[in-house]
Amino acid sequence: MFFSKYVFASLYFSCLILLTTYTAEVHAQQKYTIYLDADFSGAKASSLAIQQGINTALAEVDYQLQGINFDVITKDHRANSLRSRRNLEDFLLDKQALMVFSGLHSPPLLANKDFINENKILLLDPWAAAGPITRSSSAQNWIFRLSIDDSNAGSFISKKAIEQGFRKPYLLLEDTGWGRSNEKTMTQALKEASITPVGLSWFNWGTGKNHAKVLLRDIKASGADVIFFVGNSAEGATFTHAMVELPQNIRLPIRSHWGITGGDFTEKVSASQREKIDLQFIQTNFSFLNEDLSMFAKNVLALAIKSNKELKHKGDIKAQTGFIHAYDLTKIVISAIKQVKLTGDKDKDKILIHHALEHLAKPVLGLLKNYQRPFSPYNKQQFNAHEALTIDDYSMGKFNHKDEIVLLN
Repeated sequence: MFFSKYVFASLYFSCLILLTTYTAEVHAQQKYTIYLDADFSGAKASSLAIQQGINTALAEVDYQLQGINFDVITKDHRANSLRSRRNLEDFLLDKQALMVFSGLHSPPLLANKDFINENKILLLDPWAAAGPITRSSSAQNWIFRLSIDDSNAGSFISKKAIEQGFRKPYLLLEDTGWGRSNEKTMTQALKEASITPVGLSWFNWGTGKNHAKVLLRDIKASGADVIFFVGNSAEGATFTHAMVELPQNIRLPIRSHWGITGGDFTEKVSASQREKIDLQFIQTNFSFLNEDLSMFAKNVLALAIKSNKELKHKGDIKAQTGFIHAYDLTKIVISAIKQVKLTGDKDKDKILIHHALEHLAKPVLGLLKNYQRPFSPYNKQQFNAHEALTIDDYSMGKFNHKDEIVLLN
C-alpha cells in the first residue's frame, strides 16, 4: 500500500514537472507580434512616433511577458482604407499576431470598424480621433482609444476660441468621416454658446494651392474672424502656404485639429512662414518639452532614446502625441496582460486581455496621468466606456521656432 502511494506520488510529480517544463518551453518558443497598421508614407512622423512609444513601453519589460516574447510589425496602409482592410485580413491569418495598433487616420478605422468588431480584432487606437470609432452599433466592441475623442475635440477647440474673443468662426474641413464628425460636434458646441458658424467649406485630400487661395478669399469675404480647420499635414501645409501668400489684411487666425502635426508640416512650412499667421491646434496636456518634467518622465525619455536607434534627444520625437499616447496605451495593455494567465493561444488570449482591459484592477502610471480604470465594459448607454481620456486632458499648442510643439495651457 505504501509502495503504491509512493509510486503514484512519484508519477504525479513527474508528470507535473514534465507539464510545467513543457509549458515553459512552449512559452519560451512562443512569440506574439503587435501589428502597427498606420500611414508610413504621407504621415510618417506620427507612425514612427507611435512605434517608438510602443517599443519604449515594451522595453520596460524587456519585450517579454510571462515567458512570451513580444515585437512590433509595421504595416503601411498609406491612408487607404482598402489597404488597411488587407492588413487586418493578414493579421487574422497570422497565428502569432495578438493585437493591432492604429495610426493617425480615422477613415480606415471608420470603414473597417464593423469588420474589426465582427472578427474580434483587439485594436488599440493612440491617435485617430473620429467619435464613432469606439462606439459600436452592437454589443461587440474591440476598439480601445487613448487619444482625443472628436465627441469632445470640437467643443474644446470652440471653447478656447470663444475664450480668445472669436465670435464668427468658419469651418474648413476635409471631406471624410473625420471631417464630418467634427462638423457635427463643432456646430453643436457653438450652438450651445449661441454662436452660428458664418460658413462651411469642404476640401479633398490633395487640394491645390490655387483652390486653397480661392477658398480663403471667400472665407474672408464671409465676415469670419477665425477659421476652424480639420485636416492633415499635407493639406494643412497647402492652406498655410496659400494664407501666407495672401495680403496680410486677408489672413485669418486658424484654430486647428491636430492632424497637421502628424506629418512633415514643419518641413514644408518654415518657422519664418509660420510667424506670419496665428496658428494654434489641439493637443493633450503632456510634452517632453515641459520644463518641470518628473523623474518618471525623464526616465521614460532616457529609455526611449536607448530603445529607439533613430532617437538621440527629445527633439527627434517629431510627433510627440503619437509617442505619448502609444506609450501610455501600451503600459495599460501590459498591465492587463499581467492580470491574466496567457495560454499561448491567440484566440483565447485576446479574449482574456479584452476582459482585463475593461476590468483593470490596478492603476497605471503614464505620461499623461495616472490611469484609474481607464476602460469599462461597453454598451450603448456607456458611451465613453472605451475612452481612456476626457476633455480635461486636452490643451492647445503651437509650433515654436525650433519646429517643436509647445503647450499653451
